[in-house]
Amino acid sequence: MDIIRVSISEASRLFGVDPKTIRRAIKNQEVKYVVVQGRYKVNFESLLEWSQGRTTVRNKLNKKGLGQYVDKWKIKNRLYSPNPKSVAR
Repeated sequence: MDIIRVSISEASRLFGVDPKTIRRAIKNQEVKYVVVQGRYKVNFESLLEWSQGRTTVRNKLNKKGLGQYVDKWKIKNRLYSPNPKSVAR
């Protein structure tokens, strides 16, 4: 699996939080990151784990971030929907 990395500004927009919140998570070593040409690139998977462990961030994700669009993404065409047997509930 390829690793997805995003900038601090991209992460703040995706998760609906202030860039300072992302920087604080980096400083506290709560997320994984690399520095590329002097800029932080944050591991998206670690951002997801971090966001789900914090109620405030999770709520902002759902209200201001990517989560506000989830209902609009529901696939109605069964041809492209995942097989119910393959999705664990």
